[in-house]
Amino acid sequence: MKYALIIPDGCADEPQESLGGKTPLEAADIPAMDAVAAAGVVGRANHTPATLPAGSDVANLSLFGYNPSEYYTGRAPLEAAAQGIELGQDDWAIRCNLVTIEDQMMKSFTAGHVSTAEAAELLRTLQERLGSAVDTVRCSGADIPICRGEHGISGRQECLPHLGTDRLEFRPGVSYRNLLIYRGAGCPPIFSTDTSATAPHDLTDKSVLDDYPRGPGSDLLNHLMSESVALFADHPVNVARRAAGKLLVTNIWLWGLGGTPHLTPFFQLHGKRGAMITAVDLLRGLATLIGWRRIEVPGATGYLDTDYAAKGRYAVDALNDDDLVCVHVEATDEASHEGNATAKARALEEIDRHIVAPLHEALKRHGDYRILVTPDHPTPLRTKTHSHGDVPFALAGNGIAPDSAATYDDPTAGRSPLAFDEGWRLMGCFLGTSHLGK
Repeated sequence: MKYALIIPDGCADEPQESLGGKTPLEAADIPAMDAVAAAGVVGRANHTPATLPAGSDVANLSLFGYNPSEYYTGRAPLEAAAQGIELGQDDWAIRCNLVTIEDQMMKSFTAGHVSTAEAAELLRTLQERLGSAVDTVRCSGADIPICRGEHGISGRQECLPHLGTDRLEFRPGVSYRNLLIYRGAGCPPIFSTDTSATAPHDLTDKSVLDDYPRGPGSDLLNHLMSESVALFADHPVNVARRAAGKLLVTNIWLWGLGGTPHLTPFFQLHGKRGAMITAVDLLRGLATLIGWRRIEVPGATGYLDTDYAAKGRYAVDALNDDDLVCVHVEATDEASHEGNATAKARALEEIDRHIVAPLHEALKRHGDYRILVTPDHPTPLRTKTHSHGDVPFALAGNGIAPDSAATYDDPTAGRSPLAFDEGWRLMGCFLGTSHLGK
């Protein structure tokens, strides 16, 4: 049996006036997705428990069959895994966005999609300069001095070594998506599960005044964010961006922190070997942690300009070697963050034409198969951010008795009696290890 999972990230949505009162899935011309629906079943699943953030980290963990209430430790550790960064027992990974904030409003959580080269230059400055600017860390209600000793702790057990070189590592990723690693071995805990910060993509066009980091260790995070403003103001990267009429990178935004995750290998859970095609580090990291093969596709950007056809070709080829091939596409989510309904519908059409259609045909040639099309979470165009709630899925293949659905869209899924309140159980039904139903 061969399996294909296609994830049009965040495509679940509400009816749009600009689309004639239809949702993007209804408005888009998606004959291949409709064919999956007509050949199988349409239902809905909730991958974002109310007690956890409504983000791609929680949702994709659930989508891959892992109960997020049991396995979730934070977003940044998953992205650290994508970069091959090993976290010790006392280490923390922290997501480090490059953003544009004007008058305390989040103008752009991507800093105008700053380039990877620009981001690397800015993070190099942070690594060189920020450590020497920090004298104390607020921890457990007390100011803990930072030791300046070359070899770390010097004389006081509660004293922290020089953060700029021994404890904090700014690690460049792709574009605005970067990381800060805190190495905590030998020191009292700074952060805890009560440390939190709002995701910057949840703040688009909103005030950030009430959404800075809070909880244990938040004084350090807020200090670093504040110091980055002065460091970036006249940085050569911003000088060049200003001259080119581009948005400036005003500062870093630290969020999504977490400790080391421990995920049971997918093969151990489900008996199948998987492969991941994505341009997003979060999904690369998840694939690494659950033991899937990562396939890097030239031209895959994680944005609306991604090479959909290349993703489709690589996915078809991967069926020769792997039991399950997963294709994740970020473009639909990015369109939602920009509030662009037309772009979201167009991205769905590209996914349909270049990924779903060729994959479905290739699966049929391999013999027994199953195909699942589903987003991870809703990203309404109205709010421009991720939300909790059900997402529609279409599932077809051997052993799936067709229902009456003829199209794949939000209203059809909403009327279906097939629902998974615990979305992580959908994977077992997809693979045939459990029965369809709640």
